[in-house]
Amino acid sequence: MLTWLPAIEQSLVFALMALGVYISFRVLNTADLTVDSSFPLGAAVSATMIVSGYSPWTAVLVAVVAGMLAGAITGILSTKLNITPLLSGILTMTGLYSVNLRIMGRPNVPLSRQPTLLRWVEDLGVARQYTGLIIFVVALVLVGVFLFYLLNTQFGIAMRATGNNSAMMNALGVNTDNMKIIGLALSNALIAFSGSLFGQYQGFADVNMGLGMVVQGLACVIIGQAILNGSVLKQVLGVVLGAFIYRSAIYFVLRMDVPVTDLRLITAVLVVIALVLPQLKGKFAPAFLKERKFVNFFGKKAGDTEHA
Repeated sequence: MLTWLPAIEQSLVFALMALGVYISFRVLNTADLTVDSSFPLGAAVSATMIVSGYSPWTAVLVAVVAGMLAGAITGILSTKLNITPLLSGILTMTGLYSVNLRIMGRPNVPLSRQPTLLRWVEDLGVARQYTGLIIFVVALVLVGVFLFYLLNTQFGIAMRATGNNSAMMNALGVNTDNMKIIGLALSNALIAFSGSLFGQYQGFADVNMGLGMVVQGLACVIIGQAILNGSVLKQVLGVVLGAFIYRSAIYFVLRMDVPVTDLRLITAVLVVIALVLPQLKGKFAPAFLKERKFVNFFGKKAGDTEHA
């Protein structure tokens, strides 16, 4: 169990990040590249505030607000200034690199001997090796429940409909620009929250710790939704499941003494497999599964169309 504990902890914290990517990629139907800088933004803000003497709880809260502002900037560039969503994310990501350096004052801020959340939980009497696990489980449960209820409210349904058909929602009188801005702000707030916790978990914040993070988030979302999809609850659980599968695969590969330099290549291969598997499943499924009313483990008939 202890051998797999780091993989489980990283799966949990990356699931938080993947839920943020899920909002932009799946709910809003937007490929937001701000992720690569909003993740280290959360760690940078959190680490700098902790080193400056602020409470780790305050540091996490400010990191979430910073991520929210970063996402809102991307949304404003896209909706108000009519810059394409992809380019808007690239511009914000590029600018945030310098912002993160400004915040930290240097490329790396160590958190050794600092009062992080892990130390706070340890002071409550929890064994040191389980502090990260407890924090990440509680955070993931709270975020998952929040997303489930939010996306099932009238506001959440309007946001999901905006991602599916923005023109129709505009015709119905919904301000789709505001929906996109709020959605991207929420997405990057969760990503910065994940980055803040991850920085405290690994004991430092680094300006380059977000490189490739958008691909990892997409990998978690795609893998999970290839296995479990349908209602909002299934989609949220699918993202969490995807994060566990992805991080476990990475952990298993690294245990086989594969060079760390090949990690990005492995990530790309996993994403390709996740994208291709649903197509192969539909193409090579036995004929009786396509023709008969076959019901799978999740109560859906084969061939049924999944909705958001």
